[in-house]
Amino acid sequence: MEKNLRQQKTAIIKIALFGPESTGKTTLAKQLAEYYETEWIPEFARDYLQEKWEENQHICVADDMLPIAYGQVALENQKLAVAKKYLFCDTNLMVTKVFSEMYYGFCDPLLNEAALEHEYDLFFLTDIDVPWEKDDIRDTPDGRETVFSVFKQTLIDTNKPFITLSGNKESRLAKATAIIDRLAIAKKQGLSSADFVQIYDHGISFDKILNQLEIFKNGILKANLISPATINNGILSLSEEDFEKKAQFFDTQKAQLKLKKFVPASGAASRMFKFLTAFLNDFNVKKETINAYVNRTKCSELSIFIVGMDKFPFFETVDKKLHEIYPDFQSLESDCKNYYFIKTLLASDYFDFANKPKAVLPFHQYQEHIANPIEEHLNECVHYASSNQISNLHFTVSETHQSLFEKEVEVLKEKVEKDSGIKIEVAYSYQNKSTDSISVDSKNVPIRDKSNKLVFRPGGHGALIENLNELDSDIIFIKNIDNVIQNHIDKIALYKKALAGILVEIQQKVFGYLNAIEKQEIKENNLEEIVAFLMQKLNIEISRDFNKFTFENKIIKIKDLLNRPIRVCGMVKNEGEPGGGPFWVMNDKGSVSLQIVETSQVDLSNKKQQEVLAEATHFNPVDLVCGIKNYKNEKFDLLKFVDQKAGFIVEKSVDGKAIKSYELPGLWNGAMANWLTIFVAVPLITFNPVKTVNDLLKPAHQPQ
Repeated sequence: MEKNLRQQKTAIIKIALFGPESTGKTTLAKQLAEYYETEWIPEFARDYLQEKWEENQHICVADDMLPIAYGQVALENQKLAVAKKYLFCDTNLMVTKVFSEMYYGFCDPLLNEAALEHEYDLFFLTDIDVPWEKDDIRDTPDGRETVFSVFKQTLIDTNKPFITLSGNKESRLAKATAIIDRLAIAKKQGLSSADFVQIYDHGISFDKILNQLEIFKNGILKANLISPATINNGILSLSEEDFEKKAQFFDTQKAQLKLKKFVPASGAASRMFKFLTAFLNDFNVKKETINAYVNRTKCSELSIFIVGMDKFPFFETVDKKLHEIYPDFQSLESDCKNYYFIKTLLASDYFDFANKPKAVLPFHQYQEHIANPIEEHLNECVHYASSNQISNLHFTVSETHQSLFEKEVEVLKEKVEKDSGIKIEVAYSYQNKSTDSISVDSKNVPIRDKSNKLVFRPGGHGALIENLNELDSDIIFIKNIDNVIQNHIDKIALYKKALAGILVEIQQKVFGYLNAIEKQEIKENNLEEIVAFLMQKLNIEISRDFNKFTFENKIIKIKDLLNRPIRVCGMVKNEGEPGGGPFWVMNDKGSVSLQIVETSQVDLSNKKQQEVLAEATHFNPVDLVCGIKNYKNEKFDLLKFVDQKAGFIVEKSVDGKAIKSYELPGLWNGAMANWLTIFVAVPLITFNPVKTVNDLLKPAHQPQ
């Protein structure tokens, strides 16, 4: 036997099976070799030690480690010559190294060095969830958990690319082949094994990554705006009396309905304080006046903040803290006072507002107390999202912020429940990491951080369609975390309930038609009524060739058009706020429908599209009421109604470098593109977001 521990170089993909004894390594190696019609390398130590046992009943000793290593390497190098594309290694020197250290307390330097140097495209760490099988050379089943943890830690410490395989032999094979197939594609894409494992551990489907890379390369098809949706042309206009009737109708129906309020509330409030953070990073109180800074940077927002400072609900609390920190604070010049106020407001060891979620920040100053958005949403929830004395509220949060939410909810919920007599159930969910997007540079090459790791960004609020899809309610109210106002909660509840009343009316009509179709009660003379309903009430375009269809095909088409989730969306007059609005849009198949479109979805280099965008009369305030169950009271799979082509490419500059990432079709844009959609004009009082801290100075957020 040649005493050589060097691995031969190869282009063949080598997979190492790694784990404690009796964890299915040999079985899997054989299965994989058969599946891919290639070679596998048996465990040299098994035959070596079996022969030693049979000759004189001798067991393995420390001096056997190097001979075993030499034999294993020789086997691997021999098999490389005849392997096709893949080689599966039942064991490797890293296994020998671990056993040497476990049983003898040391590892020969030659073996240790070779084990660390040997490279495999991927290690499969075999789990201990299979029965232990006794044979002449195996040790004991006791302490398998400890041994497994040693094997796993070794891979971590030596920075080897690995994925753990669990389950029975059939499921392990299926999982392993799926991973190997995608690993081969990753290699062709120029990604390393470490990249592949990082993507896998992040929970992102590798197919999604490939799709994202294609999107970066080919770009995204922009929305084709036909015309803005306007009053009586896609947007329903109601009188105050109409709103009251719709709200009353909802109140008569809600006892039979399970209601829920869904509040996207992920992330920190960093954008809310962006101009203040920029000020602190670029201002030197000893060298420049604040007025000079404002003139230099043209930051009018800072002037507004300082002039209105004493009107913020957090002013007195911060001011009190400043007098504690700086005993001579009162005698300081105004620039110093203002600078220290902003610094303390954002300092991590004091208020740290920019790193906290908006939900827990002080928004409104009432006579007796200060309210944050959580309290305002709890109050709203009992006013319009309750039935049978129960109200359900669901927040999407970031994992790091959940404890803050829970702490606030625990304190505030009791008060709201006591005042309203309604029990509130609060639940939370996270934006799934599997919806994150890979980031690339201007040449569409994946970028890396200082640790040479791939960089991922959240896939935007469109990812929350998965969270919405997990809910089990008849009617779901959607409203952003920062869109709350001080007082006027009865007015807000009226318009929300009216939207819900419209939805229930439409839903009952849709369900009636679908049940009639199910029972084969629809006749030829009924079709005209249903088609009129689709066109006039649901704003659905019926293709010109519909009349050429057979009766059976007309029924199939009508059922397809009706059997969808429903959304009723409030729309406010456009007063220059940035963001999306309601438009008539033509898709790539030539079909026209009502959609909420963001500015970033529009081709601004196209003059005609610019003109349509400029003609918009209304704005999307994210004021939605949704019906997510079908006529059989079954939940829709909401993911089936997403327009996957309606995502965004977001471009940013980080450290002077252009970076691109992909955002999923927005929650109320492409993610709901194929829902039944009704737009309703609602008063401006329903839309008062807090995008920057200065928005808290607007009348809707100030004491009345």
